Parts: sequence; structure tokens; C-alpha cells
Amino acid sequence: MNASQYRWCELFLIFFCLPTLAYIFRDHLANWLFPALIILMIICSFLLLNDPHFKRFRLTSLGQFSTIKRRLFTTFLSGALFSAMLYGLFNQEHWFAFPLNSTTQWLYLLVAYPLLSVLPQELIFRSYFFHRYKRILPKKSSRIILSATVFALAHSVYDNWVAIALSFVGGLLFSYTYAHSRSLMVCVLEHSLWGLWIFTLGLGQYLDSGVTF
Repeated sequence: MNASQYRWCELFLIFFCLPTLAYIFRDHLANWLFPALIILMIICSFLLLNDPHFKRFRLTSLGQFSTIKRRLFTTFLSGALFSAMLYGLFNQEHWFAFPLNSTTQWLYLLVAYPLLSVLPQELIFRSYFFHRYKRILPKKSSRIILSATVFALAHSVYDNWVAIALSFVGGLLFSYTYAHSRSLMVCVLEHSLWGLWIFTLGLGQYLDSGVTF
């Protein structure tokens, strides 16, 4: 097995087989999703930091943030406004219910979510994925689309189409940002903005493995 074949096998096992198994056994793994995410992040970090070709400053610097910041914030603000109006029209019962009814938990989420959820996801699906598989996916567009696809597949464990659809769209956005900024921190910022907005608005109900649609 040559190097390219090994990378394809690794990609398939980590990003297709593991999410598929997680989906099949989702009823038994609800309490293990977060530990599994952290373990996978540790493994990916180890592989990246021991790769002499990986530029470590991509994990901490803002990269080309100045060239994309206008697009990033404009997209977020317009998307947040549109989604608030649309979700309010069709689901007023859950509109901003989380911060209104569970304020303490919401405030905790503002701090914990970026550190404990967004950072591991972005390191795995952006920093690791883009660097590790650059040889077998030389085109940025291919890495963007495939990264978004496996990101959505990983969210199939929640067993509803809303989580998968939101994850795919978000994956495209975050992957595009990483491809042009080459910065983990910029992706963490963007992912955190969208993720916290989704929970604040009320769409966080779909990111629950106990909800099926």
C-alpha cells in the first residue's frame, strides 16, 4: 500500500466509518460523543504537531483574516437577521426560548461551546483534514466539498435532517474560510458565531440525539 492509498483508507475509516458506526449505535453512545470528540482531537493534534511539513502557526495565528473579515461578518449578520425572521414565522414557540428560559445555561454555553465543541471540531475537520489529505485532494474546492460532507455526516448521529443540512451548509462556509484564511482561530470564530446564534435562536433543539424528525 503506497502513501496515497494509505491516506484514502485513513480518510474513509475516520470520516466515514466512525460516523456511520456512531449513527448505528447512537442510542448507546449518547454520553460518549463528547469524550470521543476530545480523543479524536488529541490524536489529530498529535499527528499534526509531529508532521514536519505542517506549519504550526496556522493553529494560533489569524492568517489572512484581514482579507476575509468583511465577508465573514457581513455573511453572519445577514444570515442571522434572515434566519431570525424565518424561524420566528414558523416556530414562535421556540423563538429565543433558550436564553429566555434557561439564562444560566445559556451564559455557560457562551463560554464552553467555543472551547469544548467548536475548537475540537475545527481542528479535526479543517486543520487536520486540509493538511492531512492535501496530497490526495490537491484542489481546494475538492477539500472544501468533502470536508463539508464528512462534517455533515458526523452530525447524522443526531438523527434528524435539520442537523445534517445545517452542518453541511456550515461545513461549506467554514471550509471555505479555512481555505482562504489558513487559520484555525478564524474558523473557530466563525463557527462559534453561527453555532451560538443557532442555540440562541432556538435551533439547538435539533442538535439533540434524542430528537428525531
